Amino acid sequence: MSTNSLSTVIYTRSPPSLKILNQLLLPHKTVYESITSAQEGYEQIKQMKVRGAPAIGIVAALSLAVDLLLQYSNPTCPMFKDQESLKGYVKSSLDHLKSSRPTAVNLFRASDILWNITEKENDVKIIIEKIVKEAEKMLIDDIQDNKNIGKFGAEFIAKESQIEKFSVVTHCNTGSLATAGYGTALGIIRSLYSQNKLSHAYFTETRPYNQGARLTAYELIHDKITSTLICDSMVSALLSLNKDNIEAIIVGADRVASNGDTANKIGTYQLAITAKYHNKMFIVAAPSTSIDLNIKSGKDIIIEERDGNEIIYVKGIVENELEIKKVRLPPEGVKVWNPSFDVTPAELITAIVTEKGVFMKDNETNEFNLSELLK
Repeated sequence: MSTNSLSTVIYTRSPPSLKILNQLLLPHKTVYESITSAQEGYEQIKQMKVRGAPAIGIVAALSLAVDLLLQYSNPTCPMFKDQESLKGYVKSSLDHLKSSRPTAVNLFRASDILWNITEKENDVKIIIEKIVKEAEKMLIDDIQDNKNIGKFGAEFIAKESQIEKFSVVTHCNTGSLATAGYGTALGIIRSLYSQNKLSHAYFTETRPYNQGARLTAYELIHDKITSTLICDSMVSALLSLNKDNIEAIIVGADRVASNGDTANKIGTYQLAITAKYHNKMFIVAAPSTSIDLNIKSGKDIIIEERDGNEIIYVKGIVENELEIKKVRLPPEGVKVWNPSFDVTPAELITAIVTEKGVFMKDNETNEFNLSELLK
């Protein structure tokens, strides 16, 4: 990948190298950090230096790939003398990586794909080669999948809106920083903008990590897309004003159940409710790798709960200073509940856009039958 300002992942096979953009420092600092092992990949994902379901799966896979390449090329390393020692290392590494963010289905899917390689092959060199190639393929495929999502989503919204130009609302960060490139929900916004169909993009700050205020703002300004930052609690008021011909709320997804129930960044559910009340389209944009056909409904999705300090403290640049600082908001002793995601019921979702096309609900059940559509 190129090293422009919106490359989340920079990878080379020879020499083995993986660097990720530390998103905790954006938009104030652009710092790339090296990953040389699966353990370091785990730490970067757990700390949310890299985030977004597609990017998490890709970084997990590539961190293992680079780990294996570096160890196999070291003549003093006895770890991979036979298939069993390699298989044990891959298994423990993948299990550890999966525990970093339990809601992101792409992480589990990537793990399953890489583990299946070790089950089918017996030669150490071949296993490592195939794991590396598969991880590289995930990186390449994600960019093209996102461009297809952007195309299909833009076409659908434009057709359903039936007006020349319109505005949209989005939540969290679903662009180049959450994927290998281009983005999912933000990919649709980019596609609408390139077709001159977008009047304005409103985006939420997305508490408590402020991915919208920090990251989506960074991307929209970079692309020179006309946009406005709003607080999470302002969306209903915005829609009630019928301002700028807002036609849709577009979000990403961390895990989609087979009936269409969607787990996404906390705050998504309330956006779906207000979209329904104000008769606006509510669009979920996600690659098919984010759809978990093993889960029947959102009730079965594990919701990650994170450290309460993420709500208690905020980071930012102090005016006229260059250093990023952390400040406390509530008083000492406050109790905090910090789920990272919520689940939006399928009945509130207008359409799910994947790289394969736009999926609509069954008229009788008011649910999506994704198991049939993705066969």
